[in-house]
Amino acid sequence: MKDIISISDFSKKEFTDVLAEADKMHSALQKGKALDTLKGKIMAVMFFEASTRTRLSFESAMNRLGGSVLGFAEPASTSMAKAETIADTVNTVAQYSDVIVMRSPFPGAAQLASEVSSVPIINGGDGSREHPTQTMLDLFTIKKEKGRLDNLKVAMIGDLKYGRTVHSLCKAFNNYFKGIEFTFIAPEALAIPNEFKKGKYHETGKLELEDADVVYMTRIQKERFADPTEYEKLKSVYKITPKILETMKKDAIVMHPLPRVNEIDWRCDSDSRCIYFKQAYYGVPTRMALIQLALRGGK
Repeated sequence: MKDIISISDFSKKEFTDVLAEADKMHSALQKGKALDTLKGKIMAVMFFEASTRTRLSFESAMNRLGGSVLGFAEPASTSMAKAETIADTVNTVAQYSDVIVMRSPFPGAAQLASEVSSVPIINGGDGSREHPTQTMLDLFTIKKEKGRLDNLKVAMIGDLKYGRTVHSLCKAFNNYFKGIEFTFIAPEALAIPNEFKKGKYHETGKLELEDADVVYMTRIQKERFADPTEYEKLKSVYKITPKILETMKKDAIVMHPLPRVNEIDWRCDSDSRCIYFKQAYYGVPTRMALIQLALRGGK
């Protein structure tokens, strides 16, 4: 068994293997093939933070692999409402399942869970730290749509200070791929942390997208602000509109981990370069591959 806590935990071979396996899963789904490789296995979902795509795509992935799912998406319905610790809750849930997918607003929660659990833990997002499975599906999306993961100009926009999807994706590009040029677009208060400024990069407060191969838009995350007035000042600072799309490359792609608020005009949805809903779909085959990796690893 193998925990999936950080994108940095992957070896180069595992990275390659997961993307290759996700491609096989995608092909099988496209052909309508039934897959029962995990028949009899149970996945528990422990979501202490709101989620639509991560939780449902994991559940869809496990069901499509022939397994079953149990768990919760509302911590108030668990014994933690009676002051049970996260460690005890994880230890208990591990008795009922073969793998646990966990999402928490607290940085480091997934690592803590992995230290006490008798079954593999998959990090479905922990605070502002990391979201490794989102990164894997993002890379799979880019590979499918652009045909490569090297030599790309990547523009990242929005909440780059707290955005765990951005942090994990930066780590992956910096650790595993070459020829990546970043443009970090954010207000000063939400600038990318220094630890992710590696290789060739440019920081700006302006929406400069003319040269980008990949545009990665993120929302300004209200839940990360202690002061609501600061959120109100920044929430609409950037917006991709049809007019902005006109300035971009014809073969660029626009991604978003979702949910969006108002940072991408809905009129952009019909543009073939805007692939955020296809990106959400790619989460299913990618997470199918990751669940299989977790269950056959070596803990």
